[in-house]
Amino acid sequence: MSIQKEISNVLSFISANGYQIHPNAFIFLKDIDSNRMNVVQQVVKHKKQNNDNSVISIDDLKIYTSEYNYDVKKNQVKSNIKSSTIYKSINSSINDESYSLKDSFKIIFDSTKSINPGEGITGFTSLFNSRFTKSLKILSLRPDSKRINKIAFVKKNQKMNKQHIKTKSEYNFNQMENNTNSFGTNSSVIAGLLMSKRSKRNSIELTIDDQSGIINMLAVTDETMKIVSKLTLDQMVMLEIENKGVNYIVKNVYSPDIPDHIPHRSKTESYVVLISDLHVGSKYFKEIEFLRFLNWLNSSDNEIVSKIKFVCICGDLIDGVGIFPNQDKELKLNNLYKQINHLTKLLEQIPDRIQVFVIPGNHDPGRRALPQPAIPKEDSGKLYSFKNFVMLGNPSLIELDGVKILMYHGQGLDDIIATTPGLSYSNPADAMKILLKARHLSPIYGQRTPISPELEDMMVISDIPDILHSGHIHVMDVQNYRGTLIVNSGTWQNQTPFQQTMGITPTPGIAILVNLATLRPFQINFNQEYLSM
Repeated sequence: MSIQKEISNVLSFISANGYQIHPNAFIFLKDIDSNRMNVVQQVVKHKKQNNDNSVISIDDLKIYTSEYNYDVKKNQVKSNIKSSTIYKSINSSINDESYSLKDSFKIIFDSTKSINPGEGITGFTSLFNSRFTKSLKILSLRPDSKRINKIAFVKKNQKMNKQHIKTKSEYNFNQMENNTNSFGTNSSVIAGLLMSKRSKRNSIELTIDDQSGIINMLAVTDETMKIVSKLTLDQMVMLEIENKGVNYIVKNVYSPDIPDHIPHRSKTESYVVLISDLHVGSKYFKEIEFLRFLNWLNSSDNEIVSKIKFVCICGDLIDGVGIFPNQDKELKLNNLYKQINHLTKLLEQIPDRIQVFVIPGNHDPGRRALPQPAIPKEDSGKLYSFKNFVMLGNPSLIELDGVKILMYHGQGLDDIIATTPGLSYSNPADAMKILLKARHLSPIYGQRTPISPELEDMMVISDIPDILHSGHIHVMDVQNYRGTLIVNSGTWQNQTPFQQTMGITPTPGIAILVNLATLRPFQINFNQEYLSM
């Protein structure tokens, strides 16, 4: 068996058992002469016996690799990084491989270029019509969508359904012809936006709206009530309903959802670093830890770092001014100019060989309503002058070495967590999974998240991302859902008084590193004075 195949099998075994391997443990593993699978099996067995869910480290591997002289090669896999003085200049080592950064990425969608708000009721009518049309197009890819009928038609033919008469629809969605109005003799299929969801004693009442009318129905079984409870307001949903006298009863529920899929991968080994929520200017900004991160990116003798081609920063670069009441008491830098200037001096330390993508968050300059255009040039300091920086809107879809990454700061997650049973700020990836199921980044209108009355709904997830990257919650979390890697990249800000009152415990000072050839994520912790890499 080739070494490449053996390594692939080993990594699959590690992932299948719910573990991750540290990047430098991976390098170590490639260099050993032992039976790699046997070594890893013993490590995993030991960790399971001790209920140890930590990342597999070099020290874990050493225990079962007696013939390997660790001291001989430690300089190949270790880089000691001390906290530096502010703005220390580091000479970066440029990878010998010559490549064009511009040739290795593509901007598929940037909301900045598509922003076109309407006015008042007309604007919001256009927004929801766009949402309906785009979402219905997604549903039309499902085989059972051919049975969809307009609500007005279903209500008009109640008596005919009761008599088990099959009638062709006089309405047509997406040019689907010869529709029948039922799966069975007394059921119909509709699709529309979820206007309301009310819990009753032994049921949940739903109100669905399409472009032809409104219909009420009840979810009464344990299974349908469980599924319905996870639906978000204002999302698209397809339902099979049955007429039971005075009520329509929900038989089956379908979200647009993403299908099970094999994600795209880079043809060569390259890495992207995912971070968010720096909050520069806050008293709670972890500057020393962020400087360690910057120094790490400038490491000259680190094999993994030399393969980092991209950094994605997912919003809230600064803490802002006047974002919430009495914020001035939490600021170290109390005006926007000082915060942006300080941010610029930090980010300019990222090596030129690394392409950086930046989207705004709700604390950054510019409008706060979704979708957000890129941080305005006049409020960005020198960021637009950095040749390796690309300033994008929130959300944006990019392609890095063939891998599609959907960047979205995550404001709408507050509403999802607040209204969906079982969700909490401790596990933001669960809430992000709800967004993928709804195929919408901020479906709920009229709560905490401001939404602009755009003529086109740019928050619909039309393209299936290989990676969904968000922040905002300040809690790092990583999951995989149907082939899409979900990453909430935490923060670089310590717990604030507000978070303390909310019971939110942030996970600051950690970067997520993703191998674009395998889509395997790694956690790099910068909360130590010395970092072994």
